Amino acid sequence: MIKEIKGQVTAGKGSYAIVVSRFNEFITGKLLSGTIDCLRRHGAGDEQLYVVWVPGACEITVTAKKLAQSGKYAAVICLGAVIRGQTGHYDYVCQQVVRGIGQINYESGVPAIFGVLTCDTLEQAVDRAGTKMGNAGADAAMTAMEIANVMDQI
Repeated sequence: MIKEIKGQVTAGKGSYAIVVSRFNEFITGKLLSGTIDCLRRHGAGDEQLYVVWVPGACEITVTAKKLAQSGKYAAVICLGAVIRGQTGHYDYVCQQVVRGIGQINYESGVPAIFGVLTCDTLEQAVDRAGTKMGNAGADAAMTAMEIANVMDQI
């Protein structure tokens, strides 16, 4: 008989760290609200949630790495909003954050969830922070709960 593991979307008894960038807070605050709301709706109590604010997207990875390495969390959810400007800065920030979060997954064994918006326009960011396209923070919370459940089963 084939054994199969499927993750359940439930907060369980684990704790969740949420790292959120203060830069573009009018967007990231909405992502955070969506994340917390989703986790609560799936059974998480406030004592299971730990929010860490950092200055910008580049600081997400070092903070998320330290949280993951602590062994205290079922998953670390990374929230930010990088919006393209008129310089190449956008590309450098996005590359650093994507690579850093992926590296945390490989090195720590604790799921680090990518909930960082990388948008060309402010309108796109607004759409993904709770309007036309749902809330990417809630999506990140769903992913965190499911993968944490998978990891518990392995």
